[in-house]
Amino acid sequence: MDKKTVHMVTFTLAMVGALNWGLVGLLKYNLVESILGMGTITQVVYILVGLSAVYVFATHASDCKLCGKK
Repeated sequence: MDKKTVHMVTFTLAMVGALNWGLVGLLKYNLVESILGMGTITQVVYILVGLSAVYVFATHASDCKLCGKK
């Protein structure tokens, strides 16, 4: 996978996680569990979302047009 594809996938997963936490906090509604149910697949999604957030955080300065400027 090229860098742009990795960035797009990880950013999308991180945003899915952020939106899901927003729904949980505001409405006590877990969209991921509603779509996938409880189980291994949901746990894998949560792990991928967490890893994606770490990747986006670690690479943000070099990928962001605003933060990357000096």
